Amino acid sequence: MLIPSIDLMGGRIVQLVHGETLKLAFDDFEYWIGRFQHYPLVQLIDLDAAMRQGDNGDLITRIAKRLPCQVGGGIATAEKAAAVLGAGARRVIVGSALFGGATVGGTDPVNTEFARSLAAAVGLEQLVFSVDTKQGRVAVKGWKDQVKLTPEEAIPQLEPYCGTFLYTHIDREGTMQGFPIEMAHRLKQKTRRRLIVAGGIREQSEIDALDEIGVDAVAGMAVYSGILAT
Repeated sequence: MLIPSIDLMGGRIVQLVHGETLKLAFDDFEYWIGRFQHYPLVQLIDLDAAMRQGDNGDLITRIAKRLPCQVGGGIATAEKAAAVLGAGARRVIVGSALFGGATVGGTDPVNTEFARSLAAAVGLEQLVFSVDTKQGRVAVKGWKDQVKLTPEEAIPQLEPYCGTFLYTHIDREGTMQGFPIEMAHRLKQKTRRRLIVAGGIREQSEIDALDEIGVDAVAGMAVYSGILAT
């Protein structure tokens, strides 16, 4: 299944390369809401909140009331998760807060206590745990920092506390160079939960290949560039 992504920064819909370089920006929210209305799920990310540079809370609420969304970006407490769900999100995406202090080169363990408290507060099926990777290591805080964990190490520790995993291959994010399908195979073997992947997806054939192994695909740059039909 294709899940289109709406990334928000500075009050606009944007697409970044590697989560850093602005490539595309749009102000016509009504157009894209209309384009995505027939999808069973849309991914909605507040990049400003993820980077600790403000938030797009009003836009999140506006869009989540009109599209079936899983929402992420800066969700670091059970209270925030509950508030986002209360504002209309179907599911919430939690990432950085799952990985301890998340310092560069640190040895922070997976914060299973926090994961457990989230599951108790909002329920497994409404939780998507984001395990994003840069050069093989889990990246946090808007992908600016990394921890000494691979996704293969993190996922089994988090599995009891969520209904879905989201994996972004940051090294290809926004490049349309294709998602590494072998990584999807490896991660699928690590979990019985639903798995969604993102990063570099360009063609329908990739989405079909992922679908064959029971993995869903998030696409952004290819959608907004018009390369991937929606």
